[in-house]
Amino acid sequence: MEYLDKLNPLLKYVQSNVWVLQVFIIVFVSLLVDFIQKRLVFKLSKQLKRTNNFWDDALLDALTRPATFMIWLIGLTFAADIVRVESDAAIFNSIESIRKVGLAIIVTWFLVRFIKNAEENILKQSESQSKPIDRTTADAIAKLLRVSVVITSILMILQTLGYSISGVLAFGGISGIAVGFAAKDLLSNFFGGLMIYLDRPFAVGDWIRSPDREIEGTVEDIGWRLTRIRSFDKRPIYVPNAVFANIAVENPTRMTNRRIYETVGVRYSDANKLPKIIDDIKTMLVDHPEIDTDQTMIVNVNKFAPSSLDFFVYTFTKTTRWIKFHEIKQDVMLKIIDIIDNNNAECAFPTSTIYIPDGLTTSGIKNIENI
Repeated sequence: MEYLDKLNPLLKYVQSNVWVLQVFIIVFVSLLVDFIQKRLVFKLSKQLKRTNNFWDDALLDALTRPATFMIWLIGLTFAADIVRVESDAAIFNSIESIRKVGLAIIVTWFLVRFIKNAEENILKQSESQSKPIDRTTADAIAKLLRVSVVITSILMILQTLGYSISGVLAFGGISGIAVGFAAKDLLSNFFGGLMIYLDRPFAVGDWIRSPDREIEGTVEDIGWRLTRIRSFDKRPIYVPNAVFANIAVENPTRMTNRRIYETVGVRYSDANKLPKIIDDIKTMLVDHPEIDTDQTMIVNVNKFAPSSLDFFVYTFTKTTRWIKFHEIKQDVMLKIIDIIDNNNAECAFPTSTIYIPDGLTTSGIKNIENI
């Protein structure tokens, strides 16, 4: 009896604080489930990497971190419900709303990560295909999907918190006019970015330049407000999208050929050799493997210069690559010099010729020099 009397207070204490044990069990189970989830994801990721399907890789990678947060959110809010029963603290009355809002945020996070991973995997896989997917189009679709997911999530959260979605939309319609006037430049940049995605005057990776503005470089990113361009001296240029609606933009990346247009002068004393030189240069260009003979090709005399007879070479290369083009151009110009030399002619340079009358003696020349 004495033993039971001593044990009775302990039993009463345990019964009155059994919620602490329940909270401990819930936290432990959450920890165990999270550990099992991470092990399963690790094993699945090793198996899925062996497959060619990029959707499962994107899904699994997007699920990894949100799944951990979801397990702990459910576990901790469930433990908080137990504490709420034992406590009258007002802070625990919002547990249900926190759970719903948290789940909405985690699902949104998962969907945004999945869209991003799917975009990267699709573009990476398309690089090995004969017709790769346009990066700018994929980026635009991914951004629209992410914006749609975020807006839907915000509306769901507002509905969860007790706000009327219809009221929010009505308020948005009324205040849209005021916001439109206040954010006119922001909206113009947004629609400018939308027009870039629709008209596609350039894409990410293109080399562009504008004759109206000092803008030239490689497009790195097309955002909803700004387009980032990397100049050739590696400086970033941030251009508001609305600017492209008012300027002309050249896109050399989409050129079909590169042009060689050079003027060459020979001496007037080699005028009789010029027809043969021109014929040889034309033959050389036709036989050159890097010259596109389907394009315009001209080699003709076009000017009586002060110290030379000038002819010009007008032709196009097959390549559009900048470095290779200059290698081809160098080869063509060196071959033109060889053709001129092979015809016993010389390239002209600025000269002056003095004619001495036959009656002028040597002493007269000396007298002229002494004047």
